[in-house]
Amino acid sequence: MVFARPKDALARAETVLGNDPTPLHASVAHQVIGLWQRDFGDMRVALRHLRRARDLAADAGSAEREADVLGTLGVALVHAGRTRQGLEAFEQGVDRGTGHTRARVLYRRAYAWWVLGHHREALDDVRRAIPVLRQADDVIWTARALTLRATVHLALGRPERADADFTAAEQLWDTTGQEHDKADVVESRALAAYRAGDIPAALRLFDEAAERYDRLGTPIFMFYIRRCEVLMAAGLAREAVTEADAALGVLDGIGGQSTRKAELLLTAAKAARLADDPHTAIARAAVAVRLFAGQRRSWWEAHARLVLLDARVATGRTSGRLVADAAALAERLAAFGSPAAPEASLLAGRIALALGWTEDAEKHLKVAARSRRVGPPLARMTGWAAQALRAEAAGSGRGVLEACRRGLAVLDDHRMTLGASELRARATAQGAELAALAQRATLVSGGPRRLLVWSERWRATVLSAPPARPPDDPALVQSLTAFREIAARAEEARIDGRPVPALEREQRRLEREVRSRTLHIRGESPGSGRRFDPGRLLERLGDGVRLIEIAVVAGRVQVLLCGEGRVRRFEAGLLADAVTEAEHVQAGLRRLAHPGADGRLPVLEAAGRRLEQLLLGAAVPHLGSGPVVVVPPGRLHRVPWALLPSLRERVLSVSPSASSWLRAQETGPPPGGRHVLVRGPGLASGGAEVPELVDRYGRPTVLEHEGARVPAVLDALDGAALAHIAAHGTFRADSPLFSSLRMADGPLIVHDFERLDRSPYRIILSSCDTGRLANVGADELLGLVTALLPLGTAGVVASSAPVNDAAVVPLMLALHKGLSVGLSLAEALRDARAALPGDATHQATGWAFSAFGAA
Repeated sequence: MVFARPKDALARAETVLGNDPTPLHASVAHQVIGLWQRDFGDMRVALRHLRRARDLAADAGSAEREADVLGTLGVALVHAGRTRQGLEAFEQGVDRGTGHTRARVLYRRAYAWWVLGHHREALDDVRRAIPVLRQADDVIWTARALTLRATVHLALGRPERADADFTAAEQLWDTTGQEHDKADVVESRALAAYRAGDIPAALRLFDEAAERYDRLGTPIFMFYIRRCEVLMAAGLAREAVTEADAALGVLDGIGGQSTRKAELLLTAAKAARLADDPHTAIARAAVAVRLFAGQRRSWWEAHARLVLLDARVATGRTSGRLVADAAALAERLAAFGSPAAPEASLLAGRIALALGWTEDAEKHLKVAARSRRVGPPLARMTGWAAQALRAEAAGSGRGVLEACRRGLAVLDDHRMTLGASELRARATAQGAELAALAQRATLVSGGPRRLLVWSERWRATVLSAPPARPPDDPALVQSLTAFREIAARAEEARIDGRPVPALEREQRRLEREVRSRTLHIRGESPGSGRRFDPGRLLERLGDGVRLIEIAVVAGRVQVLLCGEGRVRRFEAGLLADAVTEAEHVQAGLRRLAHPGADGRLPVLEAAGRRLEQLLLGAAVPHLGSGPVVVVPPGRLHRVPWALLPSLRERVLSVSPSASSWLRAQETGPPPGGRHVLVRGPGLASGGAEVPELVDRYGRPTVLEHEGARVPAVLDALDGAALAHIAAHGTFRADSPLFSSLRMADGPLIVHDFERLDRSPYRIILSSCDTGRLANVGADELLGLVTALLPLGTAGVVASSAPVNDAAVVPLMLALHKGLSVGLSLAEALRDARAALPGDATHQATGWAFSAFGAA
């Protein structure tokens, strides 16, 4: 019962002890309480009850009962970090038990061996136990043993064998009422799905297991460790850090298992390292190493040492001692059969390269490179990174590019198994090093055109295909509706000055629910579609149009100027300086959004001149006089390009990549030419431009006041030729896909836009921050604009900074005047800026808006 209905079992055991039981029955009750405390509570209390259960079994004269308790006590002692005492308890249990009881003790010892990282010993014991348990027709313990054997197979990199055992165990569990064990097998299936490369399925199964555990009221720390592993693989390292640290807090609060504390510390260290926080990684990993060593868990200790060593190298440390330590770790991990062994060899090779020890580097990288053809995608990526570094050290540019091409192809296939745009974007971080190596090799010997190809190879790839989604997901729609209602109530309460903590908690819960459902969606299309062709780009640019792609190689801005049938390269400033200057410009725009700051205008213009030098450099005299398309890297997406002197008077558009600009160019308008005007609540101007625009477009669809509700707005937007949305915008840096436009019934978020069959061909977002994007992954952007471009939108006008609502109105009216006479978005925006009054607030408003795409 303790693994079917844990709380009921605990209550029953306490009742038994209160009724003056016999020693035999008291032994069972104490064992049940010990089991409950061992897995869900205080380890010290667990050991006290289990020792009492052992003594009572001896008093009762039952060797079988004593053997059974010794098996439970052995697991508890191992989890408490008392490994030697635990293994002695198992030896005693195996000696005292016979037949069926001995098989149960062997299963428990196999579990302890798995905890300790002794996988071969675990397999030996569980293989001895399974036939006896089957012969005794012990369904529950046979299912447990099969689940454990599957888990060990996963640790040894044998997913096919694991899957067979999980399937057999599930069939047995279906015949029982063991709810906790059933939740455990769902958790194990999640781990198996992850090992097989199916991250969406893993996340879905982990969520299902979490619901089961919650119903049982049992905190399971192995669950958090496993789920954090999948979160890290999905590019959600910061979430993994938060979850691991929270679980550590709970575990410490209840005095839980020492073994799980060490594993959680290791998980937190890995996540911190992936989140570019090496100092936190060092602190967590160092404690984990000490705990694992004290627990005699050498398999785990080796993995913790690898994280510790990698984090130290990330802080800039290099030495011959570190090379030797990494090489020794690689040998230990290989002896354990750990899939992490190539990572240690790669680390040894990197340190050797940094020291200039090319022969040593080649030796270690060669070993690491063996993993490039087998195993899961991320392991093969490790191998291809090692191969690329080998080629670079050997001076083979061709070898570098081939390794990078092959490695990124592996990641392409993996990325497209993910349906959610967020996961696709974050997954690209795994390819950042390969993309950088290729760009570095190309800069040395490849020429500007090839550098353009590699710059495009791993830029804004999330825009290459719309996010996958089920054709109809009522549960997602229901969650979005509930989220919108709660968010609207919370906003209303804030305006009224009423307390909102309860509403905010519910809003966060619903956000998690919406996000979870989208992360569960599996991708449908393999590969990443058509490759970028610079020849096709140059043809589409035509006469007089220039496309500026800004690449960053080794921290330096490289300007790739495309036009007149060729690609030219110019070197500009340092990216770090440009980012700092762009932040100053954003601060200046925020000040000028408020009247009375005219004295700041010259300061802002001077910053624009500095930005131009840092970002365009010697390319400026070669821009010609025609339209310009700017393709910046993700870290520069907030630059107001119209502020730069050489671009101020031009027809100017911005695109996340040259590939996405080409797709926008080749996107045709929908039939029917429907126009949609939306006016949401909360704007200081009241969206005053919307009534003025009605007559300009004949009979447009107008949604305002209570009519501007999200379902009606989405229905009107789907397939429209032109949409203008005047609504308060909110950018969510913490969760960019919850960036929103305020409608009458609550926020219209990015997840809503992703449900459109076809987003509007042209869309104008006339409020603050609607053009802001989050830079994630290798060079990806998430936000309102990037949600629209893959869904059929060819052009967007939006603001990347706070703007003055009143100053927006004349800008928008002038913009639509240009559109109504056939101008493109970029042309109409150029003319609209020129038509604005010359005061600082209006000028800053014009610079804050950009035309994205190509329409």
